[in-house]
Amino acid sequence: MRNFDSLSEREMLALAISLEEEDERVYADYAEGLRQDFPASAEVFDGMREEESSHRRRLIEIYQERFGDHIPLIRRQDVKGFVTRKPVWLVRPLGLETVRKQVSAMEVESRRFYESASARAQDPGIRQLLDDLAQEERTHEDRAEELEKSKLRPEIKGKEDEANRRLFVLQIVQPGLAGLMDGSVSTLAPVFAAASATRNSWDAFLVGLAASIGAGISMGFAEALSDDGSLTGRGHPWLRGLICGLMTALGGIGHTLPFLIRDFQIAMGAAVIVVLIELGIISWIRHRYMETPPLSAAVQVGLGGALVFVTGMLIGSA
Repeated sequence: MRNFDSLSEREMLALAISLEEEDERVYADYAEGLRQDFPASAEVFDGMREEESSHRRRLIEIYQERFGDHIPLIRRQDVKGFVTRKPVWLVRPLGLETVRKQVSAMEVESRRFYESASARAQDPGIRQLLDDLAQEERTHEDRAEELEKSKLRPEIKGKEDEANRRLFVLQIVQPGLAGLMDGSVSTLAPVFAAASATRNSWDAFLVGLAASIGAGISMGFAEALSDDGSLTGRGHPWLRGLICGLMTALGGIGHTLPFLIRDFQIAMGAAVIVVLIELGIISWIRHRYMETPPLSAAVQVGLGGALVFVTGMLIGSA
């Protein structure tokens, strides 16, 4: 790997051509990845891809004038100082805000590269071109905003924001909510049955911990294996499984932790309070993201939790 300061003008131009080609392909990948769910935003990135293609053509022209037709392959990973990017094909499905943040970082990196390269260039024509490209990268964000305004009319942007919200609900909220409900509700019976039967905080804690972790592993695999997301649009199966499993374990551990308190009565009271808080959070999430009426969400979640809680207490007292 070479230091940037050791590159010759020929090598800097070759690197610049490689960077512009890579950015052009990244924008094309972004456009393609967003086209199905966010067609107007995809057009914005198509426009930015054309900008990068223009930069690359100008760099190639001046390179051929100064150094001939052969352009050595010098890539970003061959030179110290560049930020490692996660390949676009590994980030599926693409999130609109994630893409916009990545684009902003790309523009800043490109601008700094051209500023540094211009400061080292000796040839007046090369320095002028690098200065121009630095300025264009400096205004690239403004250009992106212009493209966004022309392509993303308010009604279209509203539709894309709604589509983005639906994807968030499908890929993050739904598996997380399913896990939280399962962990918070299904583990009530074993935890409170053990507490009622043994009257011992530590025993109840061990049962709750085992039930929570076991349920988290089970729900995680069940969610990950339910579908691959290719037809349902629910996202990467293992990401959904991880979210579902973690939220399941978290839901069960929440009302298990109070049993670390040695005094059984205090631990029991604290656990009941935590259960009420958990059910309240689940009801709010159902109302906020699943558009369930507040009263209906509270009744559904509260009734289910109460039935499981009573079942656990009855079994523990038997």
